[in-house]
Amino acid sequence: MKTLKLTLICCLLSAFTFASVSQNEKEALLALYNSTNGQSWTNTWDLNEPVNSWFGVTLEDDKVVAIELMFNNLEGNIPSELSQLTALRSLNLSFNKLSGELPVELTEISSLKELKLFSNRISGAIPITIGNLAKLRSLELYNNELSGEIPESIGELVELEALILSSNQLMGKLPRSISNLKKLKVLSVFDNKLLGTVPSSFGELAQLEELVLSNNAFYGRLPNELAQLSNLKTLLLSNNGFKGNYAYLKDKLPNIVDFDLDKSNTEGVLVTLDEEPDDND
Repeated sequence: MKTLKLTLICCLLSAFTFASVSQNEKEALLALYNSTNGQSWTNTWDLNEPVNSWFGVTLEDDKVVAIELMFNNLEGNIPSELSQLTALRSLNLSFNKLSGELPVELTEISSLKELKLFSNRISGAIPITIGNLAKLRSLELYNNELSGEIPESIGELVELEALILSSNQLMGKLPRSISNLKKLKVLSVFDNKLLGTVPSSFGELAQLEELVLSNNAFYGRLPNELAQLSNLKTLLLSNNGFKGNYAYLKDKLPNIVDFDLDKSNTEGVLVTLDEEPDDND
């Protein structure tokens, strides 16, 4: 009888170990494995082992809360099934070979705080529903092949501290709604096809430490309000069509360390945006 009880207890413990996540969540992980050639990952998963032993997967209370598979030779598409991970806080698939579009279903994971998919081959547009990710603190999609405009809904990510969209093929104007992101510390969009003027409302981003706009098609005069960004340490503006001598900005920004302008913007008469209307109005 004792032997039977012991065997039963061992079986139950084994069952609990292998069933530590719901079937839906396990299916979502398997979809990621299958759609990104999991057998060829640098650190692959043994699908016969418990989920809590799978490389890069973090569980809390039997829920998947983080997937961190950077530099892991993922090749293929991001599956829409990841939306079944309803407690996921961090998704980091950077430095891989992912392609295809960003599934709009990712914007249904309302628990997400970090979305890092940089240095892949992801194409298509940023979903217009990106604003649904209300808890997001970091959105890092740089060094991909994203196109289209930056959605106006980006301004709904009021917890965002880092917005890094550099080295893509994004076009259109900077959404004025970005000025709603009062916790933003890093805004980087260099090396895209963006155009227009810099909204004067960006001067309201009091926490901003990095503003990187280089290698686009911005034009016009910089707003005087940028001088209000007292926490700014990096201001990179070269290879655009800005007018005027803005060397004085460096003196007005007490913490500036990295400051980059075209030669034509460091000579001649000082001018301000007041002489030219903001075409974002």
